[in-house]
Amino acid sequence: MLNNQSFDDRLPPTEQLLIMGGDARIALDPFSGLNKYGCQQFPDPDLLAFGSSTASVISTTGFAAANRLRHKLLRDIATESHTTVYAREIQRVRSEFLRSCELSDLTDLEAVFAASGTDAHLIATQYAGSGESMPALVVMVEANETGRGVVAALSGRHPDTVVGSKNNAVIEGLRIAGSSAFEVVPVPIRLADGAPRLLADVDAQVESLVNEAVALGRRVLLILVDQSKTGLIAPSPACVSMLHHRLPDSVDVLVDACQFRIAPPTLRTYLQQGFMVALTGSKFVTGPSFSAVLLLPFAAAQQLRQRKFPQALFLYSSRANWPASWDTADVLDSETNFGLLLRWEAALEEMQRFREIPQAAIINFLQIFAQVIRHRLANDPAFEPLPVLQLDRRPLIEASSWDHLQTIFSFLLYRPETDTGRIPLCREETLIVYKQLQVGLAENSPFNRTNPSGGIASLRCQFGQPVACGSRNGIEVSALRICVSARLIIEAASQDGKGAAVVIEGALAALSKAAWIAGNL
Repeated sequence: MLNNQSFDDRLPPTEQLLIMGGDARIALDPFSGLNKYGCQQFPDPDLLAFGSSTASVISTTGFAAANRLRHKLLRDIATESHTTVYAREIQRVRSEFLRSCELSDLTDLEAVFAASGTDAHLIATQYAGSGESMPALVVMVEANETGRGVVAALSGRHPDTVVGSKNNAVIEGLRIAGSSAFEVVPVPIRLADGAPRLLADVDAQVESLVNEAVALGRRVLLILVDQSKTGLIAPSPACVSMLHHRLPDSVDVLVDACQFRIAPPTLRTYLQQGFMVALTGSKFVTGPSFSAVLLLPFAAAQQLRQRKFPQALFLYSSRANWPASWDTADVLDSETNFGLLLRWEAALEEMQRFREIPQAAIINFLQIFAQVIRHRLANDPAFEPLPVLQLDRRPLIEASSWDHLQTIFSFLLYRPETDTGRIPLCREETLIVYKQLQVGLAENSPFNRTNPSGGIASLRCQFGQPVACGSRNGIEVSALRICVSARLIIEAASQDGKGAAVVIEGALAALSKAAWIAGNL
């Protein structure tokens, strides 16, 4: 007993901790029991989960790992302070994360934990603008391909109320007053019809923006997205590397790898180039929503350490989330975020399981999956695949790891063809399909006007949230995304490799339900 509380009362239950220490996007809707991304805080093994480009529902093994950690925390805080226990455990997670990413030998590498990818971007941007007499310029791809929350946060307007221990009454005042000065300039990477822009055109626009800013004496944060919501890399790594090396005193580089669809060799190469890298454990890795880390290579860390700690970051971070050697972070409160800790513990469990799969097996499955899904999207009149470019990181990285293969397959939905031709679903209709996919539709559902074979209506499926991608014949359209995740690859490698057929069958069934709903709107 401690202060008349039972041993188990000293921390909230695991399922409650998993939705604490983030912002409003992680809160559960009281009616659906889901967060903004359509995820609950419990495992959902019956869900056909192909939405890892948005977020992932926690797995049974991930939840068990988080639950074990909570019990360990309960034992430790019986004799030690919460802040001491949190600092020790977040350092352990930091070490295990770097080991899982095969980066432990990079002794000068720093890792800063954050609640979300948005916050990781905010940290990098606040530092880029700190101490500058002129507003820094942030050059990044358009919001549709990265997330509107990121653009809003980088513009000094975090989109959601912070959920945590800080006093929300003071947030709005400090958010603007404490922000470093910078300007965000988005660069489009798709055309009006949704087709990818020529990468040479994207690079030329980026280079022009950077050159103009530097000529005016402004500092630049250049953000390379690898990969975007629809699976693109932009601007090209070659362009970014050239600008960084030509203008080392004026250009900082952040790799937005929050999808975490990169292999350890790719991650290492980016860091060796001197690029900062933002990652999350909640998308490809399939940990629960809201776990992020910002990796800082030696040169970048040295530069940032010399700058004053940005006041705006007081709202989004605590001392233990920064490396112990980061002296300027001593101004932060010693707050705990056990929710973040448990979410990273679940993500680490997934990462470690994924690392045990031979790369040859990963590549083989991804190639088969891509062949089947591309064929279905190209030959079913209910779909139109959204074009993507080949993933190309040359000359920095040769295509030898699994991460050069496509894992996000974006597509438009169409009504059944009539005498007037094919008519695409508009954005509002696509959103309806996205939401109805997650519901097991009963026979008396208004959508159940037909009797699909195989029980398609009763399936519960999850795709990546719709992404606006131009228009077709004057109709503004959005693309859904069917995605491969680390967890699906693990499942595919199970049952002596027979699990691959089960995963692919589930993907095809999920597409069939999407087509069925679209045909009955």
